Amino acid sequence: QVQLVESGGGLVQAGGSLRRSCAASGRILKVNRMGWYRQAPGKQRELVAALPSDGTTDYADSVKGRFTISKDNAKNTVYLQMSSLKAEDTAVYYCNANVLRSAWSVPVDYWGQGTQVTVSS
Repeated sequence: QVQLVESGGGLVQAGGSLRRSCAASGRILKVNRMGWYRQAPGKQRELVAALPSDGTTDYADSVKGRFTISKDNAKNTVYLQMSSLKAEDTAVYYCNANVLRSAWSVPVDYWGQGTQVTVSS
């Protein structure tokens, strides 16, 4: 079994910053794509930022220049540095990882528990 454990989040004023982390644990052969999604009330879940295994980065247009995604491969941990936060960033943020557990299995998507981020104005 694979678990994604998130930390960070909370309440912050507009213009402030938050740093999120997500650590994957369990039987893991290889972590492929890893990233962050968010879902606001009444809206669909959307990609925030992701790190494919090819070394590139994917960002939503709405967060480019404000959010930074990074990872520590040795710890199977991904981070999201959120700066210049806006009220529109308020949502539940979820960690996501595509994991290969063994050479004889297929990659599977796993999700963190989700953490509320509220930006007040």
